[in-house]
Amino acid sequence: MAAAALLSLRRATASAVACVLVLALALGAAAQLSPTFYDGSCPNLQSIVRSAMASAVQQEPRMGASILRLFFHDCFVQGCDASVLLDDSPTLTGEKNAGPNANSLRGYEVIDSIKSQVEAACPGVVSCADILALAARDGVNLLSGPTWAVQLGRRDTRTASQAAANSNLPSPSSNAATLISAFASKGLDSRDLVALSGAHTVGSARCTTFRSRVYNDTNINAGFAAKRRQICGAQSGGTDGNLAPLDASSPVRFDNGYFRNVVGQFGLLHSDQELFGAGGGVDGVTAQYARNGAAFSRDFVTAMVKMGNISPLTGSAGEIRGNCRKPN
Repeated sequence: MAAAALLSLRRATASAVACVLVLALALGAAAQLSPTFYDGSCPNLQSIVRSAMASAVQQEPRMGASILRLFFHDCFVQGCDASVLLDDSPTLTGEKNAGPNANSLRGYEVIDSIKSQVEAACPGVVSCADILALAARDGVNLLSGPTWAVQLGRRDTRTASQAAANSNLPSPSSNAATLISAFASKGLDSRDLVALSGAHTVGSARCTTFRSRVYNDTNINAGFAAKRRQICGAQSGGTDGNLAPLDASSPVRFDNGYFRNVVGQFGLLHSDQELFGAGGGVDGVTAQYARNGAAFSRDFVTAMVKMGNISPLTGSAGEIRGNCRKPN
């Protein structure tokens, strides 16, 4: 009995040590990121990105939401490594034509422009992954949302995974359980899920993403559904690309209007409405954010920093791309 107990204790200890090592490695990767990473090597980086994003958002306010979505779609596939920016080539299949991205993701030209300006100031120094992280932050802030210190020091991948983009990115038709699971697989909890979903307080969605919701769901305001059917026909075809704001009350202002909409059954996407009244266990957080915009802003910042720490390439891993669309 004593020998068996000793063996069991040793196994438990070994397991605990392994868990600690895995956690240490994960924290170590994140710890290599720092808001001051480029202070010496590219001191004007943040002002260059801010100025370029201000110009892009002034020209088209929706672009702030588009760049934020680009960052999300990057981090959920291979980590925040700029894989989403890679074009297809004879030797590489990128992620741009994956189901969740094709004819949907946008803003690549904005990142190209920022990269060119950064290269002119600090050649070969700043990664596309970090430029995207900064641009996403500035897009939010320029639409009246919060700001935060972006952790920097990521490097760019030389690879991409269309298969992972197809499997890792949540669908607009996902239910709450699927959403919670998808976020948990990236180290993000249910509060992070709800906070990050609040990014839908800005931007628009295509008819193809909300058609089923406005024609088939029952937990939707009837007048709202009828209005959206006017721009989105029941069958696929000519109206597929028609756009509707994700938050009709303030589509270009980053606030907590999205959550008030969801509580009132005005969520545009099925996945939006799953955050309240669908038995997913996140109703309380959604209701809190609907009441308290400051709580949403605070938790959104926390979740964005956590998301930005998903599997970054640091140190000598990856590379600093000269062109965000192709490996060096």
